[in-house]
Amino acid sequence: MSPKSDGKYNQIAFALEILKLLAEKPRMREELTDLLSIYLEKRGKSDDADVKQKITRTIRKLRDCGIEIKSAPHHPYKLVESNFPVLLSQEQRQALAIAAYFLSDMGFSAQANQIQHIGNLTESDIPEFVKVDFSPPVDYSEDKLDIIVRQLQERFRQQRRYTIRYKSPKGTARIWDIDRSQLRLHNGIAYLFAFIPDWRSQRFTTFPNIDQNHLFRIDRIESVGAASNFHWSSCDFPRLEIRYRMSGQLANYQPRRADESVLCRNLEEEFVDIAIKIDYWFWFRQRILQYGANVKILEPDWVANEIRDEHQKAYMKYCS
Repeated sequence: MSPKSDGKYNQIAFALEILKLLAEKPRMREELTDLLSIYLEKRGKSDDADVKQKITRTIRKLRDCGIEIKSAPHHPYKLVESNFPVLLSQEQRQALAIAAYFLSDMGFSAQANQIQHIGNLTESDIPEFVKVDFSPPVDYSEDKLDIIVRQLQERFRQQRRYTIRYKSPKGTARIWDIDRSQLRLHNGIAYLFAFIPDWRSQRFTTFPNIDQNHLFRIDRIESVGAASNFHWSSCDFPRLEIRYRMSGQLANYQPRRADESVLCRNLEEEFVDIAIKIDYWFWFRQRILQYGANVKILEPDWVANEIRDEHQKAYMKYCS
Protein backbone atom coordinates (compact mmCIF):
# COMPACT_ATOMS: atom_id res chain seq x y z
CA MET A 1 0.00 0.00 0.00
CA SER A 2 1.41 3.39 -0.94
CA PRO A 3 2.08 6.03 1.77
CA LYS A 4 -0.70 8.19 0.31
CA SER A 5 -3.35 5.49 0.42
CA ASP A 6 -2.06 4.37 3.83
CA GLY A 7 -2.50 7.91 5.17
CA LYS A 8 -6.03 8.05 3.75
CA TYR A 9 -6.84 4.74 5.39
CA ASN A 10 -5.58 5.99 8.75
CA GLN A 11 -7.68 9.15 8.45
CA ILE A 12 -10.80 7.05 7.95
CA ALA A 13 -9.87 4.76 10.84
CA PHE A 14 -9.17 7.79 13.05
CA ALA A 15 -12.56 9.31 12.17
CA LEU A 16 -14.33 6.02 12.92
CA GLU A 17 -12.54 5.80 16.27
CA ILE A 18 -13.81 9.29 17.17
CA LEU A 19 -17.36 8.28 16.26
CA LYS A 20 -17.06 5.08 18.29
CA LEU A 21 -15.84 6.95 21.39
CA LEU A 22 -18.53 9.65 21.12
CA ALA A 23 -21.24 7.03 20.51
CA GLU A 24 -20.37 5.52 23.92
CA LYS A 25 -20.88 8.82 25.75
CA PRO A 26 -20.10 12.58 25.50
CA ARG A 27 -16.40 13.24 26.14
CA MET A 28 -14.39 16.31 27.09
CA ARG A 29 -11.67 17.41 24.68
CA GLU A 30 -8.91 16.32 27.10
CA GLU A 31 -10.40 12.85 27.55
CA LEU A 32 -10.83 12.43 23.82
CA THR A 33 -7.22 13.54 23.27
CA ASP A 34 -5.87 11.04 25.80
CA LEU A 35 -7.84 8.13 24.35
CA LEU A 36 -6.94 8.94 20.76
CA SER A 37 -3.27 9.44 21.65
CA ILE A 38 -3.26 5.87 22.98
CA TYR A 39 -5.07 4.74 19.83
CA LEU A 40 -2.43 6.35 17.58
CA GLU A 41 0.45 5.06 19.67
CA LYS A 42 -0.78 1.47 19.32
CA ARG A 43 -0.70 1.94 15.56
CA GLY A 44 2.81 3.34 15.44
CA LYS A 45 1.71 6.97 15.12
CA SER A 46 3.07 8.23 18.43
CA ASP A 47 5.05 10.90 16.59
CA ASP A 48 1.84 12.65 15.57
CA ALA A 49 2.59 16.35 16.06
CA ASP A 50 -0.69 17.57 17.53
CA VAL A 51 -3.52 15.19 18.37
CA LYS A 52 -5.83 18.04 19.40
CA GLN A 53 -5.54 19.69 15.98
CA LYS A 54 -6.08 16.33 14.30
CA ILE A 55 -9.28 15.85 16.36
CA THR A 56 -10.53 19.34 15.44
CA ARG A 57 -9.88 18.81 11.71
CA THR A 58 -11.49 15.36 11.71
CA ILE A 59 -14.61 16.48 13.59
CA ARG A 60 -14.95 19.37 11.12
CA LYS A 61 -14.86 16.88 8.23
CA LEU A 62 -17.39 14.63 9.96
CA ARG A 63 -19.74 17.58 10.35
CA ASP A 64 -19.30 18.38 6.66
CA CYS A 65 -20.49 14.83 5.96
CA GLY A 66 -23.72 15.52 7.83
CA ILE A 67 -22.80 13.92 11.16
CA GLU A 68 -23.99 16.24 13.94
CA ILE A 69 -21.46 16.63 16.76
CA LYS A 70 -22.22 19.29 19.36
CA SER A 71 -19.42 21.18 21.12
CA ALA A 72 -18.96 24.35 23.18
CA PRO A 73 -16.25 25.85 25.43
CA HIS A 74 -15.88 23.87 28.68
CA HIS A 75 -18.45 21.32 27.46
CA PRO A 76 -17.91 17.81 26.09
CA TYR A 77 -18.18 16.75 22.49
CA LYS A 78 -21.58 15.09 22.05
CA LEU A 79 -22.69 12.94 19.12
CA VAL A 80 -26.24 14.16 18.42
CA GLU A 81 -26.99 12.24 15.24
CA SER A 82 -25.03 10.10 12.83
CA ASN A 83 -26.11 9.40 9.26
CA PHE A 84 -23.44 6.74 8.87
CA PRO A 85 -24.99 4.01 6.68
CA VAL A 86 -26.42 0.98 8.48
CA LEU A 87 -26.72 -2.20 6.38
CA LEU A 88 -29.33 -4.64 7.67
CA SER A 89 -30.54 -8.05 6.59
CA GLN A 90 -34.26 -8.68 6.11
CA GLU A 91 -34.47 -10.43 9.49
CA GLN A 92 -32.66 -7.54 11.20
CA ARG A 93 -34.98 -5.00 9.58
CA GLN A 94 -38.03 -6.95 10.76
CA ALA A 95 -36.61 -7.22 14.30
CA LEU A 96 -36.07 -3.43 14.47
CA ALA A 97 -39.50 -2.80 12.93
CA ILE A 98 -41.18 -4.96 15.60
CA ALA A 99 -39.26 -3.11 18.34
CA ALA A 100 -40.32 0.26 16.90
CA TYR A 101 -43.94 -0.92 16.59
CA PHE A 102 -44.01 -2.08 20.22
CA LEU A 103 -42.45 1.14 21.51
CA SER A 104 -44.82 3.30 19.49
CA ASP A 105 -47.88 1.43 20.75
CA MET A 106 -46.64 1.71 24.34
CA GLY A 107 -46.42 5.49 24.05
CA PHE A 108 -42.70 5.92 23.28
CA SER A 109 -43.19 7.51 19.86
CA ALA A 110 -39.93 9.51 19.84
CA GLN A 111 -37.85 6.41 20.58
CA ALA A 112 -39.80 4.46 17.95
CA ASN A 113 -39.08 7.19 15.39
CA GLN A 114 -35.36 6.98 16.23
CA ILE A 115 -35.35 3.26 15.44
CA GLN A 116 -37.30 3.81 12.24
CA HIS A 117 -34.83 6.53 11.22
CA ILE A 118 -31.78 4.36 11.97
CA GLY A 119 -33.08 1.44 9.90
CA ASN A 120 -34.92 3.53 7.29
CA LEU A 121 -37.94 1.35 8.08
CA THR A 122 -41.39 1.39 6.53
CA GLU A 123 -44.73 -0.20 7.40
CA SER A 124 -43.94 -3.09 5.05
CA ASP A 125 -41.07 -4.15 7.34
CA ILE A 126 -43.52 -5.06 10.15
CA PRO A 127 -44.57 -8.74 9.87
CA GLU A 128 -48.32 -9.14 9.35
CA PHE A 129 -48.63 -11.62 12.23
CA VAL A 130 -47.61 -8.98 14.83
CA LYS A 131 -50.45 -7.03 16.44
CA VAL A 132 -50.13 -4.87 19.56
CA ASP A 133 -52.79 -2.99 21.50
CA PHE A 134 -51.46 -1.55 24.77
CA SER A 135 -53.38 1.75 24.66
CA PRO A 136 -51.08 3.70 27.04
CA PRO A 137 -52.58 6.66 28.93
CA VAL A 138 -50.02 9.18 27.64
CA ASP A 139 -47.27 9.72 25.10
CA TYR A 140 -44.06 9.26 27.08
CA SER A 141 -42.16 11.20 24.43
CA GLU A 142 -43.78 14.49 25.44
CA ASP A 143 -41.18 17.09 26.38
CA LYS A 144 -42.02 17.19 30.10
CA LEU A 145 -42.09 13.42 30.48
CA ASP A 146 -38.93 13.02 28.43
CA ILE A 147 -37.14 15.42 30.81
CA ILE A 148 -38.47 13.49 33.84
CA VAL A 149 -37.26 10.18 32.41
CA ARG A 150 -33.81 11.59 31.62
CA GLN A 151 -33.51 13.03 35.14
CA LEU A 152 -34.51 9.68 36.65
CA GLN A 153 -31.95 7.86 34.50
CA GLU A 154 -29.28 10.23 35.77
CA ARG A 155 -30.27 9.46 39.39
CA PHE A 156 -30.04 5.73 38.63
CA ARG A 157 -26.52 6.28 37.34
CA GLN A 158 -25.52 8.28 40.44
CA GLN A 159 -27.04 5.66 42.81
CA ARG A 160 -27.75 8.23 45.51
CA ARG A 161 -30.97 9.07 47.30
CA TYR A 162 -33.17 11.74 45.79
CA THR A 163 -36.72 13.07 46.02
CA ILE A 164 -39.68 13.28 43.68
CA ARG A 165 -42.81 15.40 43.82
CA TYR A 166 -45.68 13.05 42.99
CA LYS A 167 -49.35 13.77 42.38
CA SER A 168 -51.71 11.07 43.60
CA PRO A 169 -54.80 9.93 41.63
CA LYS A 170 -56.83 12.24 43.91
CA GLY A 171 -54.76 15.23 42.82
CA THR A 172 -52.79 15.83 46.04
CA ALA A 173 -49.01 16.26 45.71
CA ARG A 174 -46.40 14.85 48.10
CA ILE A 175 -42.61 14.75 48.35
CA TRP A 176 -41.19 11.21 48.47
CA ASP A 177 -37.68 10.16 49.50
CA ILE A 178 -36.42 7.68 46.93
CA ASP A 179 -33.66 5.11 47.38
CA ARG A 180 -32.86 2.27 44.95
CA SER A 181 -35.06 2.65 41.88
CA GLN A 182 -35.56 1.74 38.23
CA LEU A 183 -38.02 2.16 35.36
CA ARG A 184 -40.50 -0.63 34.69
CA LEU A 185 -43.21 -1.24 32.12
CA HIS A 186 -46.39 -3.04 33.15
CA ASN A 187 -49.43 -3.49 30.92
CA GLY A 188 -48.13 -0.77 28.61
CA ILE A 189 -47.72 1.81 31.43
CA ALA A 190 -44.33 3.20 32.54
CA TYR A 191 -43.60 3.29 36.28
CA LEU A 192 -40.84 4.35 38.60
CA PHE A 193 -40.26 1.32 40.83
CA ALA A 194 -38.54 2.48 44.01
CA PHE A 195 -37.50 1.46 47.51
CA ILE A 196 -38.84 3.91 50.14
CA PRO A 197 -36.43 3.80 53.14
CA ASP A 198 -38.74 5.44 55.70
CA TRP A 199 -41.94 3.51 54.85
CA ARG A 200 -43.48 1.61 57.78
CA SER A 201 -45.31 -1.58 56.92
CA GLN A 202 -48.41 -2.83 58.73
CA ARG A 203 -47.65 -6.45 57.76
CA PHE A 204 -43.94 -6.74 58.48
CA THR A 205 -41.89 -5.95 61.57
CA THR A 206 -38.54 -6.56 59.90
CA PHE A 207 -36.79 -4.15 57.56
CA PRO A 208 -36.28 -4.03 54.69
CA ASN A 209 -39.47 -5.68 53.34
CA ILE A 210 -41.45 -5.73 50.09
CA ASP A 211 -44.00 -3.21 51.37
CA GLN A 212 -41.22 -0.62 51.08
CA ASN A 213 -41.17 -1.15 47.32
CA HIS A 214 -43.51 1.38 45.70
CA LEU A 215 -44.80 2.23 42.23
CA PHE A 216 -45.10 5.75 40.80
CA ARG A 217 -46.62 6.42 37.40
CA ILE A 218 -44.16 8.42 35.33
CA ASP A 219 -46.83 10.80 34.03
CA ARG A 220 -47.74 11.81 37.62
CA ILE A 221 -44.21 12.75 38.67
CA GLU A 222 -44.09 16.55 38.72
CA SER A 223 -40.38 17.00 39.44
CA VAL A 224 -37.19 15.12 40.34
CA GLY A 225 -34.92 16.46 43.06
CA ALA A 226 -31.14 16.61 43.01
CA ALA A 227 -29.06 13.66 44.16
CA SER A 228 -28.10 13.72 47.84
CA ASN A 229 -24.85 12.60 49.52
CA PHE A 230 -26.43 9.32 50.71
CA HIS A 231 -25.71 6.22 48.67
CA TRP A 232 -28.48 3.72 47.98
CA SER A 233 -28.88 1.52 51.04
CA SER A 234 -29.20 -1.81 49.21
CA CYS A 235 -27.86 -3.59 46.14
CA ASP A 236 -31.31 -5.03 45.36
CA PHE A 237 -34.99 -4.69 46.18
CA PRO A 238 -36.45 -6.66 49.12
CA ARG A 239 -38.20 -9.82 47.99
CA LEU A 240 -40.62 -12.36 49.44
CA GLU A 241 -40.74 -16.06 48.58
CA ILE A 242 -44.21 -17.48 47.86
CA ARG A 243 -45.09 -21.10 47.12
CA TYR A 244 -48.22 -22.08 45.23
CA ARG A 245 -49.78 -25.08 43.49
CA MET A 246 -51.11 -24.99 39.94
CA SER A 247 -53.60 -27.63 38.79
CA GLY A 248 -56.40 -28.24 36.31
CA GLN A 249 -55.65 -26.52 33.01
CA LEU A 250 -52.39 -25.20 34.49
CA ALA A 251 -51.05 -28.56 35.72
CA ASN A 252 -48.44 -28.55 32.94
CA TYR A 253 -47.31 -24.99 33.70
CA GLN A 254 -43.65 -24.31 32.91
CA PRO A 255 -41.87 -21.46 34.73
CA ARG A 256 -41.26 -18.54 32.39
CA ARG A 257 -40.13 -15.91 34.88
CA ALA A 258 -36.56 -15.53 36.10
CA ASP A 259 -37.46 -15.96 39.79
CA GLU A 260 -39.78 -18.98 39.34
CA SER A 261 -38.75 -22.60 39.95
CA VAL A 262 -40.52 -25.98 40.14
CA LEU A 263 -40.61 -27.54 43.62
CA CYS A 264 -42.60 -30.64 42.74
CA ARG A 265 -44.47 -31.96 39.71
CA ASN A 266 -47.05 -34.75 40.23
CA LEU A 267 -48.21 -36.21 36.92
CA GLU A 268 -50.66 -38.67 38.52
CA GLU A 269 -52.56 -36.08 40.57
CA GLU A 270 -51.95 -33.44 37.90
CA PHE A 271 -50.43 -30.53 39.78
CA VAL A 272 -47.17 -28.64 39.96
CA ASP A 273 -45.80 -26.70 42.96
CA ILE A 274 -44.00 -23.46 42.15
CA ALA A 275 -41.74 -21.20 44.23
CA ILE A 276 -41.30 -17.57 43.26
CA LYS A 277 -39.54 -14.57 44.79
CA ILE A 278 -41.51 -11.37 44.27
CA ASP A 279 -40.61 -7.75 44.90
CA TYR A 280 -44.09 -6.25 44.46
CA TRP A 281 -47.14 -7.81 46.06
CA PHE A 282 -49.90 -6.12 44.01
CA TRP A 283 -48.69 -7.38 40.60
CA PHE A 284 -48.34 -10.93 41.91
CA ARG A 285 -51.77 -10.73 43.53
CA GLN A 286 -53.40 -9.65 40.27
CA ARG A 287 -51.73 -12.43 38.31
CA ILE A 288 -52.73 -15.14 40.81
CA LEU A 289 -56.35 -13.93 40.95
CA GLN A 290 -56.74 -14.27 37.20
CA TYR A 291 -55.95 -18.01 37.46
CA GLY A 292 -59.06 -18.57 39.61
CA ALA A 293 -59.52 -22.13 40.94
CA ASN A 294 -56.47 -23.39 39.06
CA VAL A 295 -54.06 -22.05 41.69
CA LYS A 296 -53.72 -22.37 45.47
CA ILE A 297 -51.26 -20.47 47.68
CA LEU A 298 -49.29 -22.84 49.93
CA GLU A 299 -47.02 -20.42 51.80
CA PRO A 300 -46.98 -17.98 53.51
CA ASP A 301 -50.34 -18.17 55.28
CA TRP A 302 -51.08 -14.44 55.19
CA VAL A 303 -50.78 -14.45 51.39
CA ALA A 304 -53.14 -17.44 51.15
CA ASN A 305 -55.62 -15.67 53.44
CA GLU A 306 -55.60 -12.47 51.37
CA ILE A 307 -56.22 -14.34 48.13
CA ARG A 308 -58.98 -16.39 49.76
CA ASP A 309 -60.66 -13.25 51.13
CA GLU A 310 -60.52 -11.58 47.71
CA HIS A 311 -62.22 -14.56 46.08
CA GLN A 312 -64.89 -14.53 48.81
CA LYS A 313 -65.59 -10.83 48.22
CA ALA A 314 -66.00 -11.47 44.50
CA TYR A 315 -68.33 -14.42 45.23
CA MET A 316 -70.51 -12.33 47.56
CA LYS A 317 -70.90 -9.64 44.89
CA TYR A 318 -72.27 -12.21 42.48
CA CYS A 319 -74.62 -13.58 45.18
CA SER A 320 -76.06 -10.20 46.14
